[in-house]
Amino acid sequence: MVRKLLDFFYKETTSLNKAAFLLGLFAFLSQVLAFLRDRLLAHIFGASETLDIYYAAFRIPDFIFVTVASVVSISVLVPFIMEEESRGRENLRHFINNIFSFFSVLIIIVSAIAYFLIPAISEVLFKGFSSEALEQTIFLSRLLLLSPIILGFSNLFGSLTQAYQRFAIYALTPVLYNAGIIIGIIVLANRFGVFGVAIGVIIGALLHMAIQVPFVLNLGLFPRPTFKFDFSSIRRVVTISLPRTLTLSMTQLSTVFLVSLASLMPPGSISVLSFSTHLAAVPLSLIGVSYSLAAFPTLSRRFREKNIEGFKEQMRNTTRFIIFWTLPLTALFIVLRAQIVRVVLGSGEFAWDDTRLVAAALAIFAISALAQCLMLLFMRGFYSAGFTRKPFFINLISTAIMFALAWGLVKWFYVSEGLRQFIGTLLRVEDLSGIAVLVLPLAFSVATILNAIFLWYGLEKEFRGFSKGILRTFLDCLGASVVIALVAYVSLRVFAQFLDTTTFLGILLQGALAGLVASVAGTAVLVALKNRELAEVWNAIHQKFWKTRVIATDPEIV
Repeated sequence: MVRKLLDFFYKETTSLNKAAFLLGLFAFLSQVLAFLRDRLLAHIFGASETLDIYYAAFRIPDFIFVTVASVVSISVLVPFIMEEESRGRENLRHFINNIFSFFSVLIIIVSAIAYFLIPAISEVLFKGFSSEALEQTIFLSRLLLLSPIILGFSNLFGSLTQAYQRFAIYALTPVLYNAGIIIGIIVLANRFGVFGVAIGVIIGALLHMAIQVPFVLNLGLFPRPTFKFDFSSIRRVVTISLPRTLTLSMTQLSTVFLVSLASLMPPGSISVLSFSTHLAAVPLSLIGVSYSLAAFPTLSRRFREKNIEGFKEQMRNTTRFIIFWTLPLTALFIVLRAQIVRVVLGSGEFAWDDTRLVAAALAIFAISALAQCLMLLFMRGFYSAGFTRKPFFINLISTAIMFALAWGLVKWFYVSEGLRQFIGTLLRVEDLSGIAVLVLPLAFSVATILNAIFLWYGLEKEFRGFSKGILRTFLDCLGASVVIALVAYVSLRVFAQFLDTTTFLGILLQGALAGLVASVAGTAVLVALKNRELAEVWNAIHQKFWKTRVIATDPEIV
């Protein structure tokens, strides 16, 4: 039994749909644990100042992780690993040792500097916090600085597991990360509060790294420290990673900015923003991450082989499948938002008013779900081709738009009774206080959609014809999504007549049954339209992708 389990995790996978399904399967498991994590947090703390402190404390460590740890990110290192592997195992070993040593020194120095700067930075970012809340935020932020160090090392190992297409190992890492946080909540939160939860984050990061260590050891590529840096290879990696780092830092800055604005709003606003962000990230985790990761090795190899037509075909196919899955899921999220939030978060200290606010924010975030998924693929498309500057400038423009929109909408909200009534009435939260937080996901969604459009235009300009045939997929799925939304809306009201929607089971059944009926209706529409993607997905499932044994030729790198 143990042997079969190990074989499953260490088996190589090359097919796009099979790899994406495998990654999606574990992403779903990770999301289930993430839901349990958030439910426990909501149950114990509710949308409160205490939880605001916890989420605010992540901002600086997360920014360090995104900026510094991007040096050893999968998107950056995989093409280099491919290149060094082709030159021989010894070359690859030297490369890994060199990058590991350089990153170790860099991340430790940056984290040490951040430790002393956190008090001053926190005072600027979280001006709405009381002095006591600010002090707790500083303490937790300093503790969480361990997270980017550990996850950075895990990223390096992840580059190797992805390079050798051990998708199952890599896909298991976020599952263990969330499991560690849950351990912290269950075992430590009641006694130590959010400090116990932060300890769980560190445990999760350690598990995230540890699961990949046996495979890296088995490869004989476990890094060994060296202080004789090969600056030529470091310079090449940094040259490629710097534009990507700046690009990702724009996204992280956007999050920091939104949280900073939320800290000026009523207590619990950061929690509302964070909970809705986590729920809205489900399509991104299940679809965007899975398909973009599964496509990345082939994209890298096609471009390295100068097979531009093959590169465009892979981009085209992956874009089609992302649209195929994301649009219907977005429709369900918008219509079933209240049921989703109540089932996932609704217990203990998490009140009905909290549910309504998070559900409203979720609906606004969901509008940009497709854009978020496509952005991830398009950026990986640029990176696999070695083009990193263009996505940086596109992200820079989009971030500036988001900053301006968020700031402007917040100002407008507080001076315009008409805007407050419009948002409140549209999302059915007009009787609640604290609805100002809803303009933040609105600014995010508008900027994200523009970002995806700019990236698509940039890719089409670089690789003319890659968009061919995608419009048909979009129209098919848009039509199915409209039907799904209408059927789900009607079904909610029908099932409400027979179920007790004041209980957890009643809400769960109402949402699940409405979603099931709507999904069947949407599938019927796609069948009637003879949708190509539906046929290909059915073929992949029919072949039992989870049991397929793939015999590798030359490694495809992720």
